[in-house]
Amino acid sequence: MSKKGELTAVEKQLFEVIEKNDTLLLKTLLPQIQNVNILDENSMTPLQHAAYKGNREMVQMLIDQGSDVNLCEHQHNYTALHFAGLSGNIEVCIALLLAGAKSNVTNTVGRTASQMAAFVGHHSCVAIINNYVPKEEVDYYLKNKPLLPKFLAESFHKFIMQVNIHPVKVALNLQNFLGLSDHLQEIKAILEHMRDKEMKKGTEMNEVMAFKFHYLSCISNEIIKLRERQKDAKKDNENEDEKKLDVTELFTRKLLKPSKENTLDFLDGLLREYIREFPFRECTLFRQMLTSLTGKDAPSALSVITAAINGQRGFIDTVTICNTCGEEKPGKKCSKCKVVQYCDRNCQRLHWHWHKKACARLGQNVGEPEKISPDANELSAEIQNLLVKN
Repeated sequence: MSKKGELTAVEKQLFEVIEKNDTLLLKTLLPQIQNVNILDENSMTPLQHAAYKGNREMVQMLIDQGSDVNLCEHQHNYTALHFAGLSGNIEVCIALLLAGAKSNVTNTVGRTASQMAAFVGHHSCVAIINNYVPKEEVDYYLKNKPLLPKFLAESFHKFIMQVNIHPVKVALNLQNFLGLSDHLQEIKAILEHMRDKEMKKGTEMNEVMAFKFHYLSCISNEIIKLRERQKDAKKDNENEDEKKLDVTELFTRKLLKPSKENTLDFLDGLLREYIREFPFRECTLFRQMLTSLTGKDAPSALSVITAAINGQRGFIDTVTICNTCGEEKPGKKCSKCKVVQYCDRNCQRLHWHWHKKACARLGQNVGEPEKISPDANELSAEIQNLLVKN
């Protein structure tokens, strides 16, 4: 039970210690505090102050001591998560979310914690808050509806909380996260159920998360369809080149194929179709995305979906990304053209089929790109040589 009014000397000291960011003294002081859910003259709790300071260690200590992460008597209804978003510390946001902080609470101007973080430019916090899914929501499908084996709980939880929603990255995660690629039908069914369930929560409905579940289910379904086509091709002895590729590489090639105007028409068309297939057509988010995609100078479907899920960002053109999976601030680049950037050798390998045709031109015709041998080992060696650190 929170209390406001006359504070004891040790309670006053608690607020002073947090103000000074003195973590060591807070650790000494906390055992002397009977109730950490106290309020200062501004109706703020110690946890709200620590969150605003962006001090992860202090926040965790207060949570462990029994701080209520959702207690809010602030006159403008700023929760601890609101203050964490304003601080810009993603670790503080994660700690509060893991402790049960509600992300859909609005302040007196109608903004959630992620919206306030976006307002001050803390886009990493926006992405963390918008993509967070409580672990118990995953456990539901392993206990009450055992659609997935229990050993997949952690992999599936990581998959639905991924921040980078570029379709290539989603496909790579389906391939790389333990066991997911063997249960795509079950994953697709669970994602669709989670989407529908999210839209039936009444006042706690989260349109953003519902659309994300829909989006992930669409990509899962795309991989399923490619697998089926590949099986049919093997039976009919057709498409010899495609039969040699794994499904992720086949999917990536289709997505990254440039048009004559050097745009990713297949990728854009596919993602537009995903948006149109969202079944809750009356929701605000759906209508906003459709409106964004109309007009001659409409942005790409990927940028619209990314903004819908991770929030609007300013100065996005200044952020470098991997040309294959869209990961921000990739650590390597093609050593020949020194223009195209990648996360690692695998992303370079997946993109090389298209990049090799433009590499020399991008490098201002300085030398010709070396020929790629069809042998897998030689290909890996070639890709390794083409990567250099930024």
